[in-house]
Amino acid sequence: MADLITVEDPDDPRLRDYTGLTDVELRRRREPAEGLFIAEGEKVIRRAKEAGYEMRSMLLSAKWVDVMRDVIDELPAPVYAVSPELAEQVTGYHVHRGALASMQRKPLPMADELLVGAARRVVIMESVNDHTNIGAIFRSAAALGMDAVLLSPDCADPLYRRSVKVSMGAVFSVPYARLDTWPRGLDAVRDAGFTLLALTPDEKAKSLDETAPHRMDRVALMLGAEGDGLSTKALMSADEWVRIPMAHGVDSLNVGAAAAVAFYAVATGRPQP
Repeated sequence: MADLITVEDPDDPRLRDYTGLTDVELRRRREPAEGLFIAEGEKVIRRAKEAGYEMRSMLLSAKWVDVMRDVIDELPAPVYAVSPELAEQVTGYHVHRGALASMQRKPLPMADELLVGAARRVVIMESVNDHTNIGAIFRSAAALGMDAVLLSPDCADPLYRRSVKVSMGAVFSVPYARLDTWPRGLDAVRDAGFTLLALTPDEKAKSLDETAPHRMDRVALMLGAEGDGLSTKALMSADEWVRIPMAHGVDSLNVGAAAAVAFYAVATGRPQP
């Protein structure tokens, strides 16, 4: 059973895991280096715990203590009870959901481990650095039956607080790994028997309906960053270019929305224009 500790000093060193959560650059460097990530909100905390992540501590406002009582009773980690005002002083923002947990990261698998397993539908992201898009893509990947995610070396951290929150914890459901090199790392994906499909609005691309990826044995769908899309090198490394049919003169979608449409086509059938 966890100790419930009331804290009234925002500079208490025991709250260090939660300091400066709005400082994106600081947290990007610090969290992977220290092997932690922050889960926000009851559902996300529970999903992280169910996924086997070890909890370092929890930070709760008073009204959330009873809501999280069953989790508290099972934890060996300390639970810090604070006022909403103190939580805001520590984190840098108003913690609307009243519950934060510092979780211990797990070692990431190697990309080869995911490719040689049972995965048949893989997502590959290049240079996607918007945490909201990362979270949205993971949520759609989990919901629509994608088996794994591979990230280029410069992609944002899926366990950053915003990504985890937007995904509603789906980042815990889909295994992911980083490719060591880019785009050379794509060779290993192809060698594992995957057809590399680059999603692009380019008019030279075939429609997903025409390509029929749901009939392919193993598919890796490549997604680029918002605005820039996939790089020329990535496009040249693909086996085929594919696009989503558009109507009403619209030429492209936000990468999160495009991913959801394409995942449906890859996993089950064709998108409708």
